[in-house]
Amino acid sequence: MSKYVDRVIADLKKKNANEPEFLQTVEEVYSSLAPVVDAHPEYEKAALLERMAEPERVIQFRVTWVDDAGKVQVNRGFRVQYNSAIGPYKGGLRFAPSVNLSIVKFLGFEQTFKDSLTTLPMGGAKGGSDFDPRGKSDGEVMRFCQSFMTELYRHIGPDVDVPAGDLGVGGREIGYLYGQYRRIRGAFENGTITGKGLSYGGSLVRPEATGFGAVYYLQEVLRHEGEEVKGKNIALAGFGNVAWGAATKIAQLGGKAVTLSGPDGYIYDPDGVTTKEKLDFMLQMRASGHDKVQDYADKFHCEFVPGKKPWERKVDIVMPCATQNDVNLEEAKKIVNNHIKYYIEVANMPTTNEALVYLMGQKDMIVAPSKAVNAGGVAVSGLEMSQNAEHICWTAEEVGERLHNIMKNIYDSSVAAAEEYGLGYNLVAGANIAGFKKVADAMLAQGICY
Repeated sequence: MSKYVDRVIADLKKKNANEPEFLQTVEEVYSSLAPVVDAHPEYEKAALLERMAEPERVIQFRVTWVDDAGKVQVNRGFRVQYNSAIGPYKGGLRFAPSVNLSIVKFLGFEQTFKDSLTTLPMGGAKGGSDFDPRGKSDGEVMRFCQSFMTELYRHIGPDVDVPAGDLGVGGREIGYLYGQYRRIRGAFENGTITGKGLSYGGSLVRPEATGFGAVYYLQEVLRHEGEEVKGKNIALAGFGNVAWGAATKIAQLGGKAVTLSGPDGYIYDPDGVTTKEKLDFMLQMRASGHDKVQDYADKFHCEFVPGKKPWERKVDIVMPCATQNDVNLEEAKKIVNNHIKYYIEVANMPTTNEALVYLMGQKDMIVAPSKAVNAGGVAVSGLEMSQNAEHICWTAEEVGERLHNIMKNIYDSSVAAAEEYGLGYNLVAGANIAGFKKVADAMLAQGICY
C-alpha cells in the first residue's frame, strides 16, 4: 500500500474513531488506490484523499412531530452532502432506528463513487433519520415527513441536491416529502426528488431498478466466465424492493432465487421465487410492515430457518441484498466451504472488511462490489432527473435499455481500470479506481475550493 494511503487512513482513524461504518468503507476504498496515487503524485500534492474523505457539508437537525395519541415525538434528521465535483448532490434518504451520523457518512462516501461510475452528472450525498416508519399510521408518517422536509427543503433543489428513497423510504414517504416541499416552495420543482409516483413525474422501472441492475451486472460477470443466469440457483438476502427486483429478473432469465431473509431468519424454497404469485407476495410482505420472512414460508409451504442467514446453503451464486455488514468472517467461511464461485454484493457494504479480504483471497471466487452492482437504482434516478428536465416520459423499454447499457459500462470500466493498474480481473479494486478517478480529476480541475 502507498505510504500516502497509509498515512491518510491512519489519520482518519484518529479523527473518526467513533464512526466505525464510515471508517470501514473509507479503508475498503482507499486500500485499492495505492497504484493510482503512486502513478499520480499530483493527487497527494493536492491532498485529494484527505479532501475526498471530508464531506463538503454535514447537516443535522431536530425533527418534531405529533403521534396519533397527541404525544410530541422528537427524532434526528441528517443530510450529508459529500461531493459535488461532477454534479449536484444525489443520494437517498433512509428512515430506520439504526441511522446515525457514521452510517450516513459511509453511505454518502460510497454514493460519491457509485454515482461517478454511472457516468451521469451526479455528486454524492445521503441522509435520513432515526425515525422508524414500521408500525406507524399513514397520518404519523405524513406528519413526520412534513416536519422533516420543513427543515430539509432549504438545503435541496434540482441544481443543488436531489434526494431519493432508501431503506424505510418508499413511494408513500416520497409522496409526503415532495408534497411538503411543493407546499413550502410554491412551485412544482419535480426535479428536486426522485422515486416519485408516475402521476407526478416519476420514472418507469424505478422500483425494480436496483435489483434489475444487479442482475444485469451479474450477467456480465457470468459472460466473462462463459456462463449464464439460466439454470443457476441464487441465494438472496432481504425481501424488499431490491431482492424483489433481483428475483424478478433472475426468474425472467431462467434462474432461481432460492432464499430470502428477514430479521426473523431465512426461507429456503428449492422451487425458486419464480412465479408471479410468489413475486407479488414479496411486495405484499414489504407493504405489510410485519418485517417477517416467515410469512413466505407459511404461504408457500417451504422451509423456514429462524435466527439464521442463508449463507449456509449450497448454491451457485450469493447476492446479499439486505443491509450493511450482513456477511462477517464466520459467514464468509460458510460460503467458501460450499465452494460458491460468485459473490455479488448488492446491498450497501453488506460485507465486513475482514470478510471481504478473506473472500477476495479465494483464488476460485469472483467478488463484485456493491458500489458497482447496486448502481442501477441511482442510475434510473438520474434518468428520472433527465426526463423531468426535458418534460418527457420514456417507455419502460427505453428506461430498461438505458439501465442495461449503464450497468454494462460500469462493469467494463471496472475491468479496464483494474487492468490498467496491473491488478488483473479485480472487480472490487477496479470499481474503486474507476469511480475515484473521475471525481479526483474533476476536483483537480476546479482548484482548491472543495
